[in-house]
Amino acid sequence: MPSPRKLAAALAATGVLLTGCGLESANTFVPEAQPAAIEPLPEADGAEISVGTKNFTEALILGKIAVIGLSVAGFDVTDRSGIPGAAPARAAMLSGKVDVQWEYTGTGWLNYLGMSEGIPDPVEQYEAVRDADAENGLTWLPPAEMNNTYAFAVRSEAVPELGGISTLSQIAALPVEERTFCVESEFATRSDGFEPMLEAYGIPLGDPQGVPRDKVSVLDTGAVYTATDAGRCNFGEVFTTDGRIAALDLTVLEDDLGYFPAYNVAPVVRTPVLEEYPGIADVFAQITPLITDEVMIELNSRVDVGGEEPADVAYDWMVSEGLVSRPEV
Repeated sequence: MPSPRKLAAALAATGVLLTGCGLESANTFVPEAQPAAIEPLPEADGAEISVGTKNFTEALILGKIAVIGLSVAGFDVTDRSGIPGAAPARAAMLSGKVDVQWEYTGTGWLNYLGMSEGIPDPVEQYEAVRDADAENGLTWLPPAEMNNTYAFAVRSEAVPELGGISTLSQIAALPVEERTFCVESEFATRSDGFEPMLEAYGIPLGDPQGVPRDKVSVLDTGAVYTATDAGRCNFGEVFTTDGRIAALDLTVLEDDLGYFPAYNVAPVVRTPVLEEYPGIADVFAQITPLITDEVMIELNSRVDVGGEEPADVAYDWMVSEGLVSRPEV
């Protein structure tokens, strides 16, 4: 297992390769907003700051929320949304290419810090990753209530055919030919991902009596949902705040062994930036407590099901919550 310092150094080295490429958003547009609950910070006064996100729907929405909030607070924000993957996103922060980014506590603890086991309790998981990452020059601000953990879902009409399945443990009782999975590429290789999950549930990958490799399809994230709904696989990897779960009438299985840790989302800020502009914490203190599972399911659905732009969805939500206001016409 790599130590936190060695892992951080490796990721920082990766960040050198990212310089000047791969960090600019494919869509840096955000609607113009005016102050409301979020007001200009005297310390900001046009200071430059960069916001990064990974390249999936929820991250893009949260990133636009951060861009809008910090812009209204008076910062000159560079929008670096859509970084392709967790490792490049982390490297961007460690190398200073990104100053602010939303991150998940479980991801920070397991993937970035290289810890062997997650912590199911949300408060304990947050405090652990906050304290450990401080030595890497990163400050984790208080997390949201929202816990977007991994799960597996089955199309609802197949539940009776699979013996009324409701928990992950029950997969082991199914015939091997019914143990078919759709997963996305990052989850397939994560230290908290697919293979160790199957081990924990007693159906190891590659074992003829567990989950044969030819029963696993590795797909793009969005394709996992549609493939599961279409019956290409019985069990599809999902994110619990994804709006497509309800839209496609998928049933989420209970993680009855408590394998997955807490994945509460929190703003992460490079510590020197936060020390120079402490008002950043005040901006997020108004935003973060409003972000719940229910809120993110609705916002994600507006993008993934309704076809709206993440920036528009973020802006509408912030206006509806009184965080920012629309310019007077």
